[in-house]
Amino acid sequence: MQVIRLSESVINQIAAGEVVERPASVIKELIENAVDAGASRVDVVTAAGGKNLIKVSDDGGGMSQEDLTLAVERHCTSKLSDDLLDIKTLGFRGEALPSIGSVSRLSITTRRVDEPHAWQIKVTGGKIEGPSPAALSKGTVVEVSDLFYSTPARLKFLKTDRAETNAITEIFKRMALAFPAIRFSIHGSDRSQLEYAPAGRLERINQVLGKSFGENALEIDASRENVRLSGFASLPTYNRGNALHQFFFVNGRPVKDKALLGAVRGAYSDFLAHSRHGVLALFVDIDPHFVDVNVHPAKTDVRFRDPGLVRGLIVGSLKQAFAQAGHLASSEGTDGIMKAFKPGEFAQSGSSSYQGAGNTNFDWRQSAYRPEPAPNGFQEAQSEFSHESTSFSAPSGSMTDVDEVQIAAEENHPLGAARAQLHKNYIVSQTENGLIIVDQHAAHERIVYEALKVGMEGGIPSQLLLIPEVVELPEEDVNRLVQHAEALEKLGLAIEQFGPGAIAVRETPAMLGEVDAGELIRNLADEIAEWGSSDGLKDRLEYVAATMACHGSVRSGRLLKGDEMNALLRQMEVTPNAGQCNHGRPTYIELSLKDIERLFGR
Repeated sequence: MQVIRLSESVINQIAAGEVVERPASVIKELIENAVDAGASRVDVVTAAGGKNLIKVSDDGGGMSQEDLTLAVERHCTSKLSDDLLDIKTLGFRGEALPSIGSVSRLSITTRRVDEPHAWQIKVTGGKIEGPSPAALSKGTVVEVSDLFYSTPARLKFLKTDRAETNAITEIFKRMALAFPAIRFSIHGSDRSQLEYAPAGRLERINQVLGKSFGENALEIDASRENVRLSGFASLPTYNRGNALHQFFFVNGRPVKDKALLGAVRGAYSDFLAHSRHGVLALFVDIDPHFVDVNVHPAKTDVRFRDPGLVRGLIVGSLKQAFAQAGHLASSEGTDGIMKAFKPGEFAQSGSSSYQGAGNTNFDWRQSAYRPEPAPNGFQEAQSEFSHESTSFSAPSGSMTDVDEVQIAAEENHPLGAARAQLHKNYIVSQTENGLIIVDQHAAHERIVYEALKVGMEGGIPSQLLLIPEVVELPEEDVNRLVQHAEALEKLGLAIEQFGPGAIAVRETPAMLGEVDAGELIRNLADEIAEWGSSDGLKDRLEYVAATMACHGSVRSGRLLKGDEMNALLRQMEVTPNAGQCNHGRPTYIELSLKDIERLFGR
């Protein structure tokens, strides 16, 4: 076949296939240009999910007539020097505007403050008109209409207007999170108006994710070598059913990177079920020479020179923040209680029995809402509790043995003094400023699990295989496993190379019991190949420890004595991550006096 030179129009359309995937891609590129231009305000207007109209206005530095002419030509940019690794702006490829212009009707109006008037240029299906004089006070206005009109086949791949509008909103929010000092607004015939005023980082995150996030967020600020990690991450008890509320930024650039997602999943794995995800906004600042943002034309994927360093920083920083939070739990439990109570229903349902002070026939002893007598079993709690696998002990005695002086002393503690046990599972404690309800099984499960983890840090006991199991693997997988042999041995897995294409397994972690060594080795090899680490075995061991903790904890339905309940509360206060069980559920809920007074309308 004969080799031909493609026309400039076809080249731009091919580039548009990568850069302009959907209307949200156009929004992303135009907002990036506005931010690079030094804008303090960015306004976006859309119609029909961006298919009919996209308009982005900014008050940035604008462009001269000469710059505007070059801006719509391929590979023309003001943001890049000869060093492709020294990228300090969001855009640098010089492909966005010509690509957009090749598949739409594009109009750009811009003015520099030192110019006597603005200039306008139009690009229709790749054909350029202008520039010509125009009216504009400052900055740049870019209008994109009839997207993909010149390539109608692409329109068939777009989703509904609502779906495209939602995708645009997602991109808009990511850019707003990345640059909190800039005012962002978006509106149009296909949406309600959304505006974010200039703010601090946490305030902007609250604007985007909701105020409840800030009430349940932990600040992250850590550095290692040439990498700094900052931002905010939610308490494990504040979680969602998907990872859509996890935002990552590298040198201010919003990215979607599976290595960062994997690191966060690893950090939360100790606290959440696999189907739950934390909420966070993390910012990675790194020397541009140590990260490659030129992996894909969309610039949402990045590659780190040392991915292990970045992963370790994220996992370590998040786990340290969770540990420092101690027994702190999410406020969502309190909010749930407040919503569950419906003031007035009690009075309405009881109106047939009690018609007011004038009802002389009312007998409280016949009321369905009369107080129940204290159960005899409460004062006869069995001593079996002290024989179970617990990490605390307490002297015998019931709540009736505890005098008011002791209760007053216990109330000074963060989790207060135990006052009662409800339904043989929930401990009610009184604090100086309210009350706390504790799930005794969930709380003790976390206590036992943390104790098991401390034991694991001293070395995992291993079990010797009578006959070493030989696992055949590709040579490159064998080499990777051998490099991690020392780390694996600390986790109770002893391996050695058995020829060029096999691994001999001599010992396995005792806590795993009978294990398929071949499957375990193959899974580890796959993980090391993909992530460069062997955390899978550690995660599996921690899962086993969590299961052991669940079965070795105080069971639901156990009657506890007063001192036993207080001992559990004191142990929670000194146990890391005691605010949630191993499955991410809260171990306690707190109601302040103010909350209680609201329930009674005081």
